[in-house]
Amino acid sequence: MLQGVYIAYRKDNTPYYRSSIHYNGKHVSLGSFDTEEKAHEAYEEASRIYKSKDITIDNFSSKEFLLSDDKIVTIINHRDNKIYIKTPIYLRQGYFSYFLTRNKELKFSNDDLFYYSSHRILTRKGHLYVNDFGMQYNILSRFGIKNYAVLGNDYTFANGDKNDYRYANVIVVNKYHGVHKITYKNKEQHQVKIHFNGDYLIGRYDSEEEAAIAYNKAVDYARDKGIKKNYIDNYVPDMASDEYKRIYDSIKLPKKYTDYIDELSK
Repeated sequence: MLQGVYIAYRKDNTPYYRSSIHYNGKHVSLGSFDTEEKAHEAYEEASRIYKSKDITIDNFSSKEFLLSDDKIVTIINHRDNKIYIKTPIYLRQGYFSYFLTRNKELKFSNDDLFYYSSHRILTRKGHLYVNDFGMQYNILSRFGIKNYAVLGNDYTFANGDKNDYRYANVIVVNKYHGVHKITYKNKEQHQVKIHFNGDYLIGRYDSEEEAAIAYNKAVDYARDKGIKKNYIDNYVPDMASDEYKRIYDSIKLPKKYTDYIDELSK
């Protein structure tokens, strides 16, 4: 058997060939191949990358490899940073890069390194997500950004780079259901609207927490009248229950809205 290659068998007893390499005390699997020669070629390719720094994280995308792009990134990171990470992560100074493809580099804060070293980022219809405990989670949820959020309206990137997910770069503009930050009469306010065959304005508030509670009260009013719509309540963290109740009780819903719900519930 050629170096770095061992044979394995499928359930129907047909053979295939696996390739692996040892580097810096780590056994690194390189993948499965149909022929012994291809598996050995993968071993030789990995060995060449480990031994020579001609192939770098910044130029590998311009070259062709037998190994997968993910494996190339893990090998280069292992070589350069002496840490083996199974997902396509490269450690940089003060942050890390996750290579979604060879030409698409996502940037993350080091606070997220543990999570993404054990969770692979996938893409579907332009959305980035991970599988976690059998559920699919949009990576924006780690910033408190809702699935329905719109770029440029509900969140934005400080430096304009849509691939830079470092915490300092992701700016959450609107984090609550039904709440949008606006400028009204030269003053920054948080406007609340709820949708019932059209948008109904609930009010404008100085704080987004008060606006979020106003939205909840509008939803509660509709529910109490027997309106069955799948509205999601806002969760307001770090607010004591008595303070929440005080604000909730102080909010007056507009008569136009309550009259509409009263009529709808008849």
